Amino acid sequence: MPELAFSRRTVLGGLGAAGLSAALTGCGVPAAYIPEDRRGGPDRSDADKSVAFANWPLYIDTDEEDETKRPTLDAFAERTGISVRYSEEINDNDEFFGKVSPALMNRQETGHDLVVVSDWMAARFVHLGWAQKMDRSTQANVAGNLDPQLRSPAFDQGRLHTVPWQSGITGIAYNRKALGREIKSVKDLWHPDLAGKVTLFSGLDESFALLMQGNGVDVTRWTESDFHRMCDQVEAMVKKKHIRRFTGNDYTSDLSKGDVLACQAYSGDAIQLQADNPDIEFVVPEEGAELWAESLLIPNLARHKANAEALIDHYYDPEVAAELAASVNYVCPVPAAREILAGSEDAETAELAENPLIFPDGDMRKRLAVARDISAAERRPFAKRWNGIVGL
Repeated sequence: MPELAFSRRTVLGGLGAAGLSAALTGCGVPAAYIPEDRRGGPDRSDADKSVAFANWPLYIDTDEEDETKRPTLDAFAERTGISVRYSEEINDNDEFFGKVSPALMNRQETGHDLVVVSDWMAARFVHLGWAQKMDRSTQANVAGNLDPQLRSPAFDQGRLHTVPWQSGITGIAYNRKALGREIKSVKDLWHPDLAGKVTLFSGLDESFALLMQGNGVDVTRWTESDFHRMCDQVEAMVKKKHIRRFTGNDYTSDLSKGDVLACQAYSGDAIQLQADNPDIEFVVPEEGAELWAESLLIPNLARHKANAEALIDHYYDPEVAAELAASVNYVCPVPAAREILAGSEDAETAELAENPLIFPDGDMRKRLAVARDISAAERRPFAKRWNGIVGL
């Protein structure tokens, strides 16, 4: 599924939450932030056994013989009696934000009970007060099975408002046979034999953490000086024409065709890339790599909050999480699902339990970090600096 990660983790556009808030305030619109006690509304879950769930395309399990059927959703409906109105309508984080922000700004319903967005976008919702706090007393599976490494990102301490849907790693993919050597470090990307054969992600949120880690930065607490040092380094490489270009979802084809030999890449794509070409390898650099998530959240005034919470908890049952992981091949946020897959009678499915790109082992986990998100105050100047480099 090479296109999938990039249709979700897309280039950051627009002003961001800070810019939006400032622009609207300047037009006489009330401040965007919604206090915790004003985010909910009448919950119709008991009277209306349904839930509206918006997700990205091709980001859920489907029946092999009938792709319109989604076994894990069907199992939830059968077990609980709650029907799921599932839509694949999120194709871009900023596009979706622009679609629902007028309603949220004006304290109106969005028509969605549950949505999946990248964590850097989830941070906007949380900082604006546009995501409801979940009732963990009804979510025993989430409380007991969520990956400890994903439990408390800086933007949502304790995961009170968000829960990972799937996770992944931003690392380096390269063609070892064509390059003729190993890549072990981010610094290896700058070796002269890769001049004109390297690509980086064009999106600021997608690219910055790995590049900072290459400079030895602790990305859980990076600073403005860390950011500008990274930008100086990348800018110099662009001017030397060492970096071929900045990419979106087309990096996979560049690597497959041999137009590039090494690139920033997502772990979820690596499994398919390696299936198509065994010479391609994915590496978590010695300095570390970013562990990210795309998360479920319940927007303000959702009509079926309790039903949405039940659906979230359903996906944290290890049996259900294993079924989903076997289909989408991203890092599973439920480590206990590994034992389920390992016990499968199907050999290919059982092998997934040993794949560190789905269930990172202990050594790999030591090199993974959840990066601090870019604050609202930082976003405008940082985006301007980064976009200027990408456009060189």
